[in-house]
Amino acid sequence: MTDRMGTEPSLLTPHGKIIEIQVTDTDILFMRRFCENPEGKPVLMVHGAIEDSHIFYSESGKGLAPYLARQGFDVYVADFRGHGGSNPSISRESRYGQYEMICEDFPAMIQTVRRERGNVPVSVVSHSWGGVIVSSSLSRFPEMRKLVSSLVYFGSKRSIRARNLKKFWKINLLWNIVGSILCRIYGYLPARQFSFGADNETKGYFRETVQWIRPGNWIDPRDGFDYASAVKETAFPPALFIAGAGDKCLGFPGDVKAFIDEHGRSQPFQFLLLSKQNGNSLDYGHIDMLTGEQAEHDHFPIVAKWLLGPTL
Repeated sequence: MTDRMGTEPSLLTPHGKIIEIQVTDTDILFMRRFCENPEGKPVLMVHGAIEDSHIFYSESGKGLAPYLARQGFDVYVADFRGHGGSNPSISRESRYGQYEMICEDFPAMIQTVRRERGNVPVSVVSHSWGGVIVSSSLSRFPEMRKLVSSLVYFGSKRSIRARNLKKFWKINLLWNIVGSILCRIYGYLPARQFSFGADNETKGYFRETVQWIRPGNWIDPRDGFDYASAVKETAFPPALFIAGAGDKCLGFPGDVKAFIDEHGRSQPFQFLLLSKQNGNSLDYGHIDMLTGEQAEHDHFPIVAKWLLGPTL
């Protein structure tokens, strides 16, 4: 883990305190704190690929982060390097990938919350590929597991095994082929400019994720670290994995369950399927499981209860 990281609170906004995290000489991560109860249970939220932290909140005060803050939690929502409010934004000159997110960004986020709150265990909520970063980092750095009390994964999968038209369009064609062409042309993945993502990704990140979403070895392409073996030897904190019945590709329920299995069946994990059959207002998809109008009534209370004491 990096030791070059520092924090500097910059200002207060209607949504709370903004914190800057210096992870390199040139890279600063953006973190926003939603808090109505400074003594509340701390929760860190991390986003997935081709998105930023706005998956957890809107400027009008909607979303999981403001909801949990109203329930008394102390919520920290972070942008990975180059995303959202982090500086500088991703460009042709960006030379980092998911390796830096695993080894530097996520550990820096955890340590920042600890500095803000002291010796209090942190719960971590992730969406999509953010969950892969979280699991990878916790398995790679055993000392960091002691700092995390519970986990919630929204639509997180490591590999994509789903077989349907959405998977062919979004992964086989758009991500693998179009994404590769755009990276060669632009030097990074301009997902935002081409309207298939909320934020861009570096060429290195794109290439590293392409290897992992194919069913097979879960090994770091940079230094050969074997995450597949490490996660099975890791005693993870209790975790709630959430999938939407309407998610046919990016968080397909079968792929979420496969991600659970990769961690080992003896782990204290539970699975929640958001569907009409299970009493939800709709069969949720990959994005509306966090942004949908009914989410605050359907399953956000379940998440809040889990974070207070992991059980369904």
